[in-house]
This record gives sequence, structure tokens and C-alpha cells, in this order.
Amino acid sequence: MNKKAGYSKFLILWSGDLISQIGGGLTSFGLGVYIFNRTGSAMQMALVTLLGFLPTLILSVPAGVLADMYDRRVLMMLGDGLSAIGVLYILIMMMKGDVSVFQICIGVLISSVFSSLLEPSYRATVTDMLTEEEFTKASGLVSLAGSARYLVSPIIAGLLLGAFDIKILLAADICTFFITLFTTAFVKRSIVSSAVSERQGFFSYLSEGWRSVYSRKGVFLLMITASLISMFIGVIQVLSEPVVLSFTDARMLGVTETVCAMGMLVTSLITGIAGIKKGHSRVLSYSLMLAGVFMIIFSLTENIAVICISGFLFFAMLPPANSCLDYLARTNIPSELQGRVWGFIGLISQLGYIPSYALSGFFADRLGKVFDIGVGRGAAKVIAVSGVLLIVSSFCFLFSKKIRALESGSEYEI
Repeated sequence: MNKKAGYSKFLILWSGDLISQIGGGLTSFGLGVYIFNRTGSAMQMALVTLLGFLPTLILSVPAGVLADMYDRRVLMMLGDGLSAIGVLYILIMMMKGDVSVFQICIGVLISSVFSSLLEPSYRATVTDMLTEEEFTKASGLVSLAGSARYLVSPIIAGLLLGAFDIKILLAADICTFFITLFTTAFVKRSIVSSAVSERQGFFSYLSEGWRSVYSRKGVFLLMITASLISMFIGVIQVLSEPVVLSFTDARMLGVTETVCAMGMLVTSLITGIAGIKKGHSRVLSYSLMLAGVFMIIFSLTENIAVICISGFLFFAMLPPANSCLDYLARTNIPSELQGRVWGFIGLISQLGYIPSYALSGFFADRLGKVFDIGVGRGAAKVIAVSGVLLIVSSFCFLFSKKIRALESGSEYEI
């Protein structure tokens, strides 16, 4: 496919991802409220979040290899379509009666396993379709789609939960899978498969993908840093709901999450339209430092206005940071290695979410009991500590010569 015409095709593919993100956000919000209202435990909420994330992380490497061995669009369609099975299972269990947290975990796990096929194929497809000058614009729009699950989904879900129960959210999520399947199938016809004609074995691809990441020291260090950062950011993603739900209801939580996520909308649009021309490593560092500051402010009070403003500014810092990280990695990896390399990049850069999802709820519950301040304020203390650590990590990251060297794409030819 001519890359000059690729941006319009990308927009079609992106629109499907946008709808899918909104549907996934409905389910995520509904399950979070359901579990917290039922158990009153931040740890139970974090457990479901972990099970929704862990399979996608673990399977990202083999999924990336498959993205280079087979048609990436077919893998996206399979991953998106089959992931609906897990949501459907939860819906059926709820229609039969009172669903248990264990049954919810099973459904989330099933959905996450199949969803693992999506990310490496989607990222590699973006490289297939676009020119290098369009990468940061596309990354901004991808961030915008990701923000929709926090911007659009919460307010829709909050309103629907006021009139119906969680089953309507799950049903709506299932319906979105058909739309994304259609957009992917439509785009597939205009893109030639990037799989090589002389196919190597699975483990040969796997080994080559690892060497491609590890041999590029700047890229590898960038991913290690991203993993550390993801650990701190994951804390506020998990614990923001217990903080707000501890003093208000699901409807106000939906409004709060929507207002906060508008920060992502604003900067995603700016990045998507204007792009980031230079200084990607500096923009990445400064964005994350400010994100840490706003995490601390978010944790200080139960004033909903302060929470909304600081949350808005926190989310506003993420799209520029993600766009810069995406650009620095993408421009230093050859196109034919993109699938398997993005699998490893996804694994390494998101390892930090595991301890944050696994432990943040536990620490929030424990601090709430030890200091007799409740789960909500215990969660706020954990968020504040994570904000401080994010600032320190980002400051150290700013002075890395190897990461700054990625600006020139110098590791592409290794």
C-alpha cells in the first residue's frame, strides 16, 4: 500500500479502536464499581485489574512474533473477536444470578488472553501504513482512543448504572466488537501482508526479536525506564476509584473520571494535529515529572474540585510522554522487525504494572486499617508516595545520554 494514502486508512482502523476502547471502558468501570460496592476492598479491585492485564503482558512477546509471521490484520480480528467470549461469560453468569468475584476473574482472564493478539499487530500495522513524519500524529490519536475509556466510558457508564445494572454495560461492550471487526476487515483489503515469504521457525523469530531489542542499548534502557514509570502510574490507575468512591457514589465517580480524562483529550488532540518535532527525550522527562506532581496533589484532599483539576492535569501529561516514547522506539527499529520487537517492548515497558496492580490495593487496605483512616485515604497515601518516586525517576531519566541519542535514529542500522 502507498504510504501517502495510508493515513486515511489508518483513521478508519483507529476509529474501530476508538469504539473498542469505549466498550472496554464500560466493562472496566462497571466491574470496578460492582466489586468495590460488594467487597469494600481496594485489593479485590486491583486483583481483577491485574488478571485483565497480566495475560496480555505475558503473551505480548509470542503475539509479537506471530505478528511478523502471519497477517497482522487477521490476528487483530481474531484477538478482538475472541476476546468478547470473556465478557459474554460474565454477562451469562450475571443473568443466572449473583456472580462471584472468582467468576468475574475467569471472564476477565479469558478476554485478556485473546486481547494479547491485538497490541503488537496494531502497532506494527501503524508502521506499515504511515510515513515517519506521521508517527507522532498517529501516536497522539492512539492516545486519544485510549483516553476514551476514561473520558467517554465513565460518564456513560455512570448514567447507565443510575437507571440500569451492570449487565447493560457488558452487552454494549460486546456489541462494539462487531464494529471493530468490520473496520479491521475493511482496512485489511488495502494492505499487503508484511509477513516474509521464507518463513522461519517461531523460536528463530523470537530470538531475533530479543536480539533486536537488547542490542539497541538506548531502546532497551528506554524500555527499562518505561517499566519503572509504569509501576508508579499504575498505582493511580488502580486506586483513584477507591479514593473517590470512599466519599461519593458511582455517578459522581463517572463524572470525575470523565473530567480528569479530558486532560488526555486535550493533549492527544494537540499531539495528533501538530505532532512533536524535536526534543522527544526532554518532553518525555518533563511530562512525567509534572505527572508525579499532580499525583501528589490528587492525593491531598477529598475535595472533588481539587481531585478533578489535578486528575485532569495528570492525564494531560500522558499523551505527550507516550508519543515521545513511541517515537523514540519506533524510529530505531527496522520495519520488518516491528511485530516481534513491539512484543518485547510491550513486555519490558509494562512489567512495572504487575507490582502496582498486585500490591497497591493491598497497601491501601493495610494503611487504611493501621492508621484507621479507611481504604480511601489509605489509597491516597499510596498514590502520593508513587508520585514522589515518579518525579525522582523522571529526573534521573532526563540525563541519560543513551536515550537522548535515540533522537537521531542512530540505532536503526544495528
